[in-house]
Amino acid sequence: MDTTKVPPKVAVSDFKKTKIIATVGPSTNSYEAILALIKAGANGLRLNFSHGTYEERIQQIKWIRKASKEYGKPVAIIQDLHGPKMQLGSFDGVVPVQTGQNLRFKFGADYERSNILPVQYDFSKYVKRGQKLLLYDGKIRTTITSIKDGVVYVTVENDGVLIKGKGINLPETDFQGDVLTDRDRKDIAFGSTQDFDYVAQSFVQTSEDIKKLRTILHNLGSKAKIIAKVETKAAIDNLELITKETDVIMVARGDLAVETSPESVPIMQRRMIGLGMQYAKPVIVATQMLATMTESPEPTRAEVSDVATAVLVGADCVMLSEETAAGKYPIEAVKVMKRVIKYTEENAPIKPLFTELVENTGRQNAICSAVISLAREVGATVIVAETKSGATALQISSRRPDTPIIAVTSQAHVCNQLAIAYGTKSFVRPDNKFAATKLTDWLRKSRVLSKGDVIVTASGQHAGIVGTTDTIKVRILE
Repeated sequence: MDTTKVPPKVAVSDFKKTKIIATVGPSTNSYEAILALIKAGANGLRLNFSHGTYEERIQQIKWIRKASKEYGKPVAIIQDLHGPKMQLGSFDGVVPVQTGQNLRFKFGADYERSNILPVQYDFSKYVKRGQKLLLYDGKIRTTITSIKDGVVYVTVENDGVLIKGKGINLPETDFQGDVLTDRDRKDIAFGSTQDFDYVAQSFVQTSEDIKKLRTILHNLGSKAKIIAKVETKAAIDNLELITKETDVIMVARGDLAVETSPESVPIMQRRMIGLGMQYAKPVIVATQMLATMTESPEPTRAEVSDVATAVLVGADCVMLSEETAAGKYPIEAVKVMKRVIKYTEENAPIKPLFTELVENTGRQNAICSAVISLAREVGATVIVAETKSGATALQISSRRPDTPIIAVTSQAHVCNQLAIAYGTKSFVRPDNKFAATKLTDWLRKSRVLSKGDVIVTASGQHAGIVGTTDTIKVRILE
């Protein structure tokens, strides 16, 4: 669906470079709310498959595409898989636990009858004696003492309480490539029949996890790209290989803080953003960015600083989860995030170093570097990238140029996927050797660009063929 026939509402110089992803949930489950999220500044909308029904998802996708078309703004739709999320099952009340106490866990257990705590995922076949088992977001630490007949026995290391549905983390456990559950596979099959731009894979441990999901998507005929959610210690250990294999990285800071340590997360976040730039893979920073706004109309100063820091170190996207899914102030949260992004970008321009990699040598790499250098030298208003697959735009975006990027593609799904790429505004136009010229003429007539603006274009002599970018042009608008 072409959502880019309506001209942007602001001049190209006013585009925000860092993008916003918002989560759709009970607080935003209507067409009006989704349209308001997009108008407030959301570039991607996340549908969390840990909750809801397929019927609700079908309706939400229709609303998103309708709102995107009405407002004239491409929006990426993200299917976020549940993954092997370990959680306590259902039981009544609160269970107090004490240091030295022994507990038992089993998939589907009846606590009232057996005194065994139920869990929602059978991890007994993966865990080993001596490994850590963390409960309630790490609030309660235990060590596994034995496993027998599907029952996991642990010893508690600190006092606390257990509540149904709270999370379990196993930072030392290798799931042996089994990070896609039966539930996930069913959700992926459903998603392949819908209009998703990205599939977010939860609890990734190795690059092989990404390859397996890519094979499944390919076999189902899906054009969706993959977001690797980095939230396990194993993923950190395999981070560079995961970055090279995936399409997008998500810094999933909630579980990552429990699996590693809270103090390591800012450093890991910076490392992931750096790797994303090196390999031209967008990076999303997620979890608790404006958590206070779930209940309050104003964020804390620390939260504002957190968003600004993500912008300063060059994140492609910052993401809102509970704030827009179940919060009291979903639209306000997006507006606050946009204000922080704009102020930060305007007052502290991003100047990240791009580390050249041997495997990045080649024509496209050289042209993208030359385009940015030329744009700087001639004082270009905008860089225009003609792209079939989106690769040229991503390569330019990964270098974080000061100059705004306009991507023009004939593929609607590529246009939507580029909606979350740093500094990039994407448009759909037919394959044509004059596509960039026609688009910038239209933007000039729409007063998004102005007379005298300098345009630097990266294109190919053979329009519509992937990997043929070979030409740089400079044009002054009349």
